[in-house]
Order: sequence, then C-alpha cells, then structure tokens
Amino acid sequence: MRRLRNVKIVATLGPASDDYNMIRSLHEAGADVFRLNMSHGSHAEIAEKHAIIRKVEADLNSTIGILADLQGPKLRVGVFSGDSEMLDIGAKFRLDLDTAEGTSDRVCLPHPEIFQALEVGASLLVNDGKIRLQVDACGPDFADCTVVIGGVISNRKGVNVPDVELPLAALSSKDLADLEFVCALGVDWLALSFVQRVADVEEARVLVKGRAAILSKIEKPNAVERFDDILAASDGIMVARGDLGVELPVQNVPPIQKRLVRKCRAAAKPVIVATQMLESMIESPMPTRAEVSDVATAIYEGADAVMLSAESAAGDYPIQAVQTMDNVAQEVEVDPTYTQIIEASRTANRASVADGIVAAAREIAETTDIKAICCFTQSGTTALLTARERPRVPIIAMTPLVGTARRLALSWGTNCVITDNLDRFKGAVVAAAKAARTEGFADKNDQIVVTAGVPFNVPGSTNILRVAPCDERLIFNTDPE
Repeated sequence: MRRLRNVKIVATLGPASDDYNMIRSLHEAGADVFRLNMSHGSHAEIAEKHAIIRKVEADLNSTIGILADLQGPKLRVGVFSGDSEMLDIGAKFRLDLDTAEGTSDRVCLPHPEIFQALEVGASLLVNDGKIRLQVDACGPDFADCTVVIGGVISNRKGVNVPDVELPLAALSSKDLADLEFVCALGVDWLALSFVQRVADVEEARVLVKGRAAILSKIEKPNAVERFDDILAASDGIMVARGDLGVELPVQNVPPIQKRLVRKCRAAAKPVIVATQMLESMIESPMPTRAEVSDVATAIYEGADAVMLSAESAAGDYPIQAVQTMDNVAQEVEVDPTYTQIIEASRTANRASVADGIVAAAREIAETTDIKAICCFTQSGTTALLTARERPRVPIIAMTPLVGTARRLALSWGTNCVITDNLDRFKGAVVAAAKAARTEGFADKNDQIVVTAGVPFNVPGSTNILRVAPCDERLIFNTDPE
C-alpha cells in the first residue's frame, strides 16, 4: 500500500481498536506499524491482535510492522484507607515499606531499592509529577519528605525518581515473560521501557536472540546523558516525551528531542517521536492547533515515525487521529521549507563503501530525471543507509526476507517489496524495474537507480550502483551477463 508521505505512523492498539475491521481501517487510513502495549492485556489478547494484524497484512498484500512495548519497572505507591488523601504544600509525608493502608501522613512504597538509592534533597514525583516531594531524611526502609507541590494522592499512583540512578533491573519478571512470549509470537520490534544504561539493552539483546529488532525508549535523564552509547547498542530509538517531561523540566524536552532525532538520523537508525501528539483527539474529532504544530515539528526534524498512544488505543476517534497525522505529514513534506531543513541537517557519512554508494545514489537521483532508488537489502542496512540520505525520490527496498521488510516499515521513506532470492545483478535490475512500474513509481520510459551487493545475499556488502531503464527489454539488450 503506497503512502504519499515518507514519515511513518505508529498506532497503538487497545480497547478502541481491537477487531479486524478497525485495525484494517487504521492501516488503510495510514498506520504503518501497530504498537502492542504490554502494560495492558493478557497474552491471549495480545496474540489475538497479532493474528488480526497479520490477516490484514495478507488480505491487503501490504507489509505491516508490529512493535511490542514492554512495561518496564513500574514504581507505584500502595493503597489508602480512604482511596485518596489531600497533601498540602509544606506538609510532612512519609514513604515506607509498611503494607498497612495509607493515611494523610504516610503510605507504603513497596520498592526497597528506592530507599537504598535515595539521598537527602532528592525529589520524588507522584502521578506524573502532579505531586512533588523532597526528601528530608531517609533510611533503608523509609523516606521522610516535605510536600513541595501538593494535590490529591490516590491508590497505586506512579512514582518517578529523577535525581538518582535506581539499582533496578531493566526487565522485571513480567517483562521477561512478555519478552519471550512476543518474540515467539513473531513481533518485529521490541521496545524497552525506562532504559538507564547500555547494559539494559545488552541484556535484552541476549534474550531476544535476533528474533526482533530492539528499540530503546528514552524517558530517563540517565538515558539522555548516555544516549550515544545507548544508540550504538540499539536498533532504533523512541523519544518518549511523557516520562521524560516528568523527570526533566518540560522546557528541556524540545531541544532534547531535536538533538536525539538528529543523532539517530546520522546513525541511520529509526527514531519515533511519541506521547501526547494528538492528545485532545481522545475525546474530540479535531486536534488543537498546537498539537498539529507538534506533529509537524517532528516531521520537519526528519523523524522516521510519529506515534499515537491513547488516541488510537482508547480514544473515540482513532481513524480520524491517523488521518490527521497522515494529512499533516503530506502537507509538511511538500513544503519547500521541509526540503531545505532536511538537506541542511544532512550529515556527510563516508565511512564505508556502502555509505558512498547510497550517497552517490541520492546525488544522481536528485540531479537527473530519476524516479526512484531501488536498493536490494538482506538485513535492512542498505535501506536504512539510503533513508538516512533523505532523498527527494522514493526508496524501494527490495528484500527476499519478510522479516526485514516488516522491520523497515518503521524507517523513513522505505517502500518494501518482497522479491525472490537473486544471484545475478542483471536479474536484480530487471526485478527492480518491474517493481518500480508495478508499485506505480515509474513507467517503462523512466529511469531508476539500483544499488546492490555482489555477491548477493551477503548482509552489508553493498558495492554496486547502476542507472537503469524501467523497460527490461532495454536491460537485456544492453547489459552483459
């Protein structure tokens, strides 16, 4: 299913989008990747959604990516005797390991590892930062705090600890079970929540065993500080602005977003901008002007994908939310300013032969009458390198591996075509010409650029470039064996 834009759209599935008709409609409206949130739903429900996505994919003959998002180590307070309490500014409040129901003076925080890491002066943020506590004294089983920002605290609200690195395992027991389940199920991407260090990514990679690509969610200050190393260890990145905006001053988030997106682009790794992009569309058929500008900003920055969370999972207007993102993307990408920004922010990467080949392909395509760049790829690396160039012409990623095509559904500008295994470059050129015509990117009188690696079927071996006609009769008449 050809899109009229390059940026990809990720839609989260949930109660509002859990049947065949809705999931198919979301894909037809513009969703390229579906996110399965492992924080909600049983394994049986996740498996049912996965099966529906694959049926939609088969029925529409359209490659769809599936992203499983692990919950990560969630920190929550216990319960209150009256379900909630009001905390006034300046009041004293204790967090401890006592499992008795909470009062206006204290509540259980059943995470001893937090108390072990806390220091006097540290901040504790409750309920997405709506309540802020400052630690006055602490020990191995308690923290005495002053209420800095007051409000209503209620049962099982989340707790963030932005000032310290917590000695938490990146993967909880639930995450470990979910990881094995979704990898066996056959998801394409696995998102890791609350990554703090490179070791978190490395641990997951050992467990995944190559069955899915690993995407690190950046939502902790520690992850921002160690981003270069985390990026190097990951296959992709999600700028998860929700928790990031809780643990850091909100004004810090936009420049961080811009820096991370550019670093991902330079590294040729997909990056998703996520959280609250069209939040008002949970209840309204129309977004706010600010939300539209937010989506547009991520696209202008060159993000590979933008994501819907509750808007498509639990909102009243999931299809309209996807359509809105699609419409914004199309409008932005035809703006001459978009091209100027993308090209001005392009980094020169010439570290390998493959880097040089894809850069040359983009330059040739943009200086002559070329309709598309067709790249043959096994692992997806060549397509990612081509996407890093952000060419003005479409990218057709040719691969014999369905898994590679599905993972590339997250990558900017890639239009994936499943092809037969090939062993000669002439056959590859003919296949590329047919694909360009069949997919509507060119006709028989046009030319395309073809890149591939010889010998074939060797990942990372891109070493040849050819400007070819889209009429295979001309290819056979002019090409030597």
